[in-house]
Amino acid sequence: AAYAARAGMRAFVVIPEGKIALGKLSQAMMHGAMVLQIRGNFDAGMQIVQEVAANAPITLVNSVNPYRLQGQKTAAFEIIEALGEAPDYHALPVGNAGNITAHWMGYCEATDGRTDKSQSLTACCKFCNGTCSYGHGKVGKRPKMLGFQAAGSAPFIVGHYVKDPETIATAIRIGHPMSWDQAHRVQAESGGWFGGHSDAEILEAQRWLAQYEGVFCEPASAASVAGVVAAARAGKMEAGATVVCTLTGHGLKDPDTAIAQGGEVFTVDASLEAVQRAILDR
Repeated sequence: AAYAARAGMRAFVVIPEGKIALGKLSQAMMHGAMVLQIRGNFDAGMQIVQEVAANAPITLVNSVNPYRLQGQKTAAFEIIEALGEAPDYHALPVGNAGNITAHWMGYCEATDGRTDKSQSLTACCKFCNGTCSYGHGKVGKRPKMLGFQAAGSAPFIVGHYVKDPETIATAIRIGHPMSWDQAHRVQAESGGWFGGHSDAEILEAQRWLAQYEGVFCEPASAASVAGVVAAARAGKMEAGATVVCTLTGHGLKDPDTAIAQGGEVFTVDASLEAVQRAILDR
């Protein structure tokens, strides 16, 4: 919606009725998008916008758009540039599975200049011939890709599409991932795995990030950290491994959930004594 506003274009946003975090809805509305609530879930909305895009002069900018994945893959280049090499593990929340697919594309291009061994050099690598700062074809390893889902919306865990997914992590409340085949391929090629975690585990990770790291992310983002914590406790990661967790959204996208689990707000008189008393009493 923001980009459309800047470009003088009209944006249409289709959302499930009552199933959208208010922080996200408010942004779309403020940027002037026409918001359409449907009586159905995300997957029903996805089918509708695909049909609309196939029959009208409208561009679909969901993660099924290949140009979006080409943009998202550059996150892998930046991670390599920051670390000096690829991490041992890269964990991401998985809903539609576009992010995990795009990151793997980036890592593959960074190691051999190709999205897979059957493809020729990408247009990006042809342009710079592998001389750019991201070092396409010069990185020695690829990470194991870990995709984490909410237990109530975990098609990759149960092995089939989920008709009525449900989780407090709205950004990954998706039962019919558009990048289903690609994500399975990423898991197989990288040697990684998928995991599913309860809303309680996800919210615990969200609180931990905010209270001990000063990072306030939305619940869906915390799924990647919840998954890594569980994997580390289970001994699935070796000591000293380099782990990257992608957090895909700020906590203010879903303020209601944050407030619902936050601490109590105390009301006191506007005096130094009242404030001091409140602090000392607790």
